[in-house]
Amino acid sequence: MTSDSKSGDGMPPWIYRLVAVIVGTIVGLWAVFNITQRLRSLLIILLISLFLSIALEPGVKYLHSKGWRRGWATGFMFLILLVAASLFVGLMVPLVIDQTVRFVDQIPEYIEDIAVFAERFGIELSPDRASEALTTFDSNLQSIAADVAGSVFGVGQALLNTVFQLLTIGLFTFYMTAEGPKFRRTVCSVLPPERQREVLRAWEIAIDKTGGYFYSRALLAGFSASIGWAVFTIIGIPFALALGLWMGLLSQFVPVVGTYIGGALPLLIALLESPTRAIAVVVYIIIYQQIENYVLAPKITERTMALHPAVSFGSAIAGATLMGVPGALMALPTAATVQAFVSSYLERHDVVESHLTDEGDDDDEGEDEDES
Repeated sequence: MTSDSKSGDGMPPWIYRLVAVIVGTIVGLWAVFNITQRLRSLLIILLISLFLSIALEPGVKYLHSKGWRRGWATGFMFLILLVAASLFVGLMVPLVIDQTVRFVDQIPEYIEDIAVFAERFGIELSPDRASEALTTFDSNLQSIAADVAGSVFGVGQALLNTVFQLLTIGLFTFYMTAEGPKFRRTVCSVLPPERQREVLRAWEIAIDKTGGYFYSRALLAGFSASIGWAVFTIIGIPFALALGLWMGLLSQFVPVVGTYIGGALPLLIALLESPTRAIAVVVYIIIYQQIENYVLAPKITERTMALHPAVSFGSAIAGATLMGVPGALMALPTAATVQAFVSSYLERHDVVESHLTDEGDDDDEGEDEDES
């Protein structure tokens, strides 16, 4: 009786171990979460660097196969990117300055045009009111300029921080690319052989999808920029080369809305020139978009990515939500890599016939072809 009562008192020993495991897990997760939050900027830099190194890998590998050392091949790829970025910035800065000055100079003319347009609807805007509105705008513009001038230190600090982050990304990217095989051997050395094969397989798929995405988009951007430069020159829009580069890069590398953002700036500048030129820009954008969608893009990107438009749109939104602009840019190749890796493990089966899976016209066309 006594022994039974003693054995029934207290908790079983495994309960204490379970509680200890639960408490340890919670504390560990809390510590990991806080460390991740504090190192979020560094982790994003490392992730961007890994993405860029994967994107550069096909080019570096090609040059290495031609006898180049990986370090020199990586440096050459970096030089191409630096020249392209410098060219883009060097062409865009004069455009922004010129159009801003021009816009400010033409404000009185815009106000007179608004007054004439308002008279058609019975709204009278006297010259005194227009002058008063212009004076108010000038004072507000001067106030804004004073605020900007007063925060030059903050802008300079942000600029230095951005430059530091870019240099850090460049350093990590160069190391991950130039020392790619050694980096992968280091990662695989801590894994068993079975895991090593899976990691290398995923890495190869990522290089194939990301590299294919990067170079195919760069080629399409080159086509778009060249054709845009020629068309904008014929139309008579100033800074045609800069606008062609702007439209080419944004339309290809910004997911979902890149085409609209890329075409908005040329359209706005053409509208400042004349409505006729603006209409010509709209016509060009529509025609070129159809040529790209049905002629250029299918041939260039047929072996790079096969994502449903809904998946592309959702991936871009998810990437932008998690990491902002870098996340949106990396979303599509990341989604394509995950899709290719997962699909390699999925076993496909024949689908049973049902009205819920009937595709309608496609099946009818197939039946017609069989009958013929």
